Amino acid sequence: MNDRSSPLVVLGMLLKPMLIVLMILSLTRLGLVAWQLERVQEADGLGFIFLQGLRFDLVLLGMILLIPATLTPLMAINVRLLGLWKRLMCVYLTVWVIIIVFMEVSTPSFINQYDSRPNYIFVEYLQHYKEVASTLIAQYPLQLLLAGIVVPLAAVSFYRYMKRTWLLEAPLHWPYALALMPVILITCAMMVRSSLGHRPVNPSTVAISPDGMVNDLALNSTYTVAYAIYLTKDDEHGGVSYGEMDRNNMLQIIHEEMLLPDTAFISPEIPTLHRQQAGQVRERPYNLVIILEESLGAEFVGALGGLPLTPNLDRLSREGIWFSNIYATGTRSVRGIEAVVTGFTPTSTHAVVKLNKSQRGFFTLAALLRERGFDTGFMYGGESHFDNMRGFFMGNGFNYVIDGKDYANPVFTGSWGVSDEDLFNRAHEKFSSYSPEQPFFALVFTSTNHSPFEFPDGRIELHDPEKNTVNNAVKYADHALGEFIDRARRSRYWDNTLFLIIADHNSRVYGNSLVPIEHFHIPSLILGGGIKPKTINILGSQIDMGPTLLPLMGISSEHPMIGRDLLRPELGDVPGRAIMQFNTIQAYMEGEQVVLLRPEMAPETFVYEHNTLTPQRSDASERLIDKALAHALFTKTAYDEQLYRIPSE
Repeated sequence: MNDRSSPLVVLGMLLKPMLIVLMILSLTRLGLVAWQLERVQEADGLGFIFLQGLRFDLVLLGMILLIPATLTPLMAINVRLLGLWKRLMCVYLTVWVIIIVFMEVSTPSFINQYDSRPNYIFVEYLQHYKEVASTLIAQYPLQLLLAGIVVPLAAVSFYRYMKRTWLLEAPLHWPYALALMPVILITCAMMVRSSLGHRPVNPSTVAISPDGMVNDLALNSTYTVAYAIYLTKDDEHGGVSYGEMDRNNMLQIIHEEMLLPDTAFISPEIPTLHRQQAGQVRERPYNLVIILEESLGAEFVGALGGLPLTPNLDRLSREGIWFSNIYATGTRSVRGIEAVVTGFTPTSTHAVVKLNKSQRGFFTLAALLRERGFDTGFMYGGESHFDNMRGFFMGNGFNYVIDGKDYANPVFTGSWGVSDEDLFNRAHEKFSSYSPEQPFFALVFTSTNHSPFEFPDGRIELHDPEKNTVNNAVKYADHALGEFIDRARRSRYWDNTLFLIIADHNSRVYGNSLVPIEHFHIPSLILGGGIKPKTINILGSQIDMGPTLLPLMGISSEHPMIGRDLLRPELGDVPGRAIMQFNTIQAYMEGEQVVLLRPEMAPETFVYEHNTLTPQRSDASERLIDKALAHALFTKTAYDEQLYRIPSE
């Protein structure tokens, strides 16, 4: 055994390149922080940046070393084999050092141009290398010269160091190699995951500040580009195409279906940007709280003809503006967030919460309201980086995020975070802390009504004998909601606040129809200061909530949302509409008429009656198909060309 190397020697060989890469990334991060120190201090993020920076540098190293590091002990059982492996590893790791150093050297210029680390824009530029090369030569000659010196110097120095230090005088005994391989594999995998929670880390983890550039400093540029490339698998330029239409015709239909005069539209660059006038402008607009209820379909709501599981919501439906005919745009929480918070229509790809081009500068109610002095935030009981929520919010108008780690002594914690009552207790505490002069906006997202349906004991009389069922979870969620609204009603902020209670989607979207429309039906209710009870039966969508809320808050605004204000009296004379995405099928419903759009297939028209889609064509079918196609194409175009925004001043 004396002529065999120790496993520690092999581990030392792997640690040496890791320490060099960590040193490179730490030094470049230090330089970026020194350069942007004023903004870093304003965000109070100095310590966080370096701590999380080390974390994400290890994530990158785990990705790079996962396979080669795991194989190294096996190669070390034979000195000649290790010699060949050494040459391969020297080249492999040197290539990565070239990439890492190049990305870090490129970062200051990218920050100057786009105020962020390299992202999807950088990836797009790689597809146009000729144009980019000429631009770089013209605009950044000194930076190119610096890169031309630093990158080769770093590569040569690293390669020589590896050849000199990657030595093993005696082979590793094979039992040690077999024992070491799973240890290295698990270690690298944990470095990549960097979390013991439900979800691995992602850029959303470091989104602690509204200043996105400061958040980016806690990452490294190789990681941000790699993550952007990873996201492009879901990007698809806004999803699959359902057909073609002349652009001007498409925009004309979109404008017509917004039911606004041509004079309302104010920007040729942002086609749907328009002025929306409040009927009564308030000097001090109402606060806005959106309570997004997890998986609360109409089938669970007594007031919508469902099971008797929501006595509090049923009671409240008679005390506010109750929308009895609202449909979700999709089947995932991020789709509900997309529709309610941004007013954006769905596509066949992921919601914009998770897509590359919408991570900054994308329109949200929070961005609009923050410009008017509102404090804006997101409150959740679980992990806010799930589905990239934190990253999207902090990049698009939200000032703060409260999630599962921010609750002291919660009443109950389940698989998806703290209970709804803990969430609402924290929300009430936050809202009560504001002075009457400070307007605020909050998105409060519940999570109890999610499999495995965990909630505290002793709160409700169970509907089902077995505790952890969807019906019992709905009943508990309703209990927590009712308790919160009753407490809010006694608070000082009640009279100055509007509350929108709406579901993100249904929990059971299934059926033998191409699109099970009945399972997209959800509750929607506006309560609060000055709201008089009424019921609105017009067909509507989650995308209509933003345009309905802003005038009700007393705010006249300019925004790109294509939804309708469902409280406009003249809407009683036109059929409502809803747009639903079910896998790759998009349904456009107008009154009882439905158009289904499917990839590579001709559009089909149906009548929706008694929860059944019946194929039917009429004289109006072609016009309805044009409307459906125009909306699908607009969404794809608006995302791809970044047309859904407010112009920067």
